[in-house]
Amino acid sequence: MTRQVVVTGMGMTTPVGGDVATSWASVLAGRPGIRLIDAPWIEDQPSKIAGIMAVDPASVLDRVEARRMDRSQQAAIVAAREAWSDAGSPEVDPDRLGAVVGTGIGGINSLLDSYDILKERGPSRISPHMVTMIMPNGPAAMVGLEVGARAGVHTPVSACASGAEAISYAARMIQTGRADVVVAGGTESVIHPITMAGFAAMRALSTRNDDPAAASRPYDLGRDGFVMGEGAGIVVLESAEFAAARGATVYGVYGGSGLTSDGHHIAQPEPEGRGAAQAMAFALEDAGLTPADIVHVNAHATSTPQGDIAEANAIRRALGASTDQAVVTGTKSMTGHLLGGAGAIESIFTILALRDRLVPPTANLVDLDPEVHVDVATGQPRPLPAGDIAAINNSFGFGGHDVAVVFRSA
Repeated sequence: MTRQVVVTGMGMTTPVGGDVATSWASVLAGRPGIRLIDAPWIEDQPSKIAGIMAVDPASVLDRVEARRMDRSQQAAIVAAREAWSDAGSPEVDPDRLGAVVGTGIGGINSLLDSYDILKERGPSRISPHMVTMIMPNGPAAMVGLEVGARAGVHTPVSACASGAEAISYAARMIQTGRADVVVAGGTESVIHPITMAGFAAMRALSTRNDDPAAASRPYDLGRDGFVMGEGAGIVVLESAEFAAARGATVYGVYGGSGLTSDGHHIAQPEPEGRGAAQAMAFALEDAGLTPADIVHVNAHATSTPQGDIAEANAIRRALGASTDQAVVTGTKSMTGHLLGGAGAIESIFTILALRDRLVPPTANLVDLDPEVHVDVATGQPRPLPAGDIAAINNSFGFGGHDVAVVFRSA
C-alpha cells in the first residue's frame, strides 16, 4: 500500500458545462445551472426544477452508439473520453488497466421507458440493448470497453457516495499492485417523473420553483431541500512511477480515503456527524496527514435542513482546532445533486481548487444558519495558500454511507 497514486486526466459533463474547463469556470464564477424542467409531466410535480446537463451527451456521441446506451452511460462515456484524452491516452498493458465507475440508481430511465413500450406496443418492440442499458454496472462496463480495461471493472453502489467510493476503490487497485492505470468516477441521470415524485414524497427536494437558480442554497437558513442534478465525472489515476515514466502531467495526488457507516437511519444523517467525522479522520490517517494540513473541504452540502448541520458538526469534530483554517464550499449550490455522480465531479473540483489555489464560492448563501460553525466561502473565490496543501472531498449517501477522500497538491 505504498505506491503513490496521482491524477493525470479529468473529464466531466454537468449542469454547468459540457466539459471540465467550462464547468470549473462556471463554479468559480458562482453561476448555478438549475432551471425549470421543460416537459409536460412536470406540471403535477411538487418540485419542477433540476440541474439538467448543459450539453446533451447524445448530441456529442455518434447517433447509433447513443441509442445503445442509457443517458447515465452516455454521460460517463463523454466524461471518460475527455479524461482519457486529457491524460494523453496512456499506452498501458490492458491487463494493468482498470475501470471503476459508480452510480446510485442505474439506468432507470431506460427501464421505465421500456416498460411504457411494452405496455403500448408489445414485447417485440423492446430494444435488444435494454438489459445492458439498465444494469447498474453498465456505465463502468462501457468505460472499461472504451479503454480496453482487463485488470478489473467495478461498480460501487452506495447512493450519493458512489462516485467518491469509486475513486477510493480505484486508488486501492493501484496501491495494491492490481493495476498501473485506472479510469474512475461516477455518473447519474434519473430526472424522471417517478424519481422526482419519490424524492419529493420524502420531502427531500427543494420546491423553490419560482427561482430555480436560487433553489440550492447549502447552509442558508432558507434552504428547503436538494435539487436533482445529472451528469458524470471521471478521473484517470496512475501510479506515480508509471506517470513519471511516460512524462504525464500530474494535476494532483490522491492522499487517502476513509469509509464508514452511520448505523442510524436509512435516509437521515446521524445528527452529530459521528460517522462522517470518522470517515474524515480515517482519510487523514490513510494520507499520513493531520487536521492542520487541511486547507479546504468540498462539502457534501446538499442544501437539506438536517444534512448540512450534521456535516458541519462532522467537519468540526474531525478537524478540531484546525477547522477555522479549512475553507468550506458547497458546489451543489450550482450543479444540484448528481447523486452517484456527485462525489466524482466534486473530487475534480477539489483537485482543481488545489491546482489553481482557489476555492469556488457557495452560491445563494445569504443568511448563514447559526448552527453552522465552519468557514464557508461565499461571494467570490477564496484563495488558498502556496506550498504543499491538502483538501478533503466529502460524500454521504442514503443508507448511512460516509466517504471522505483526501487530495494533495501536485
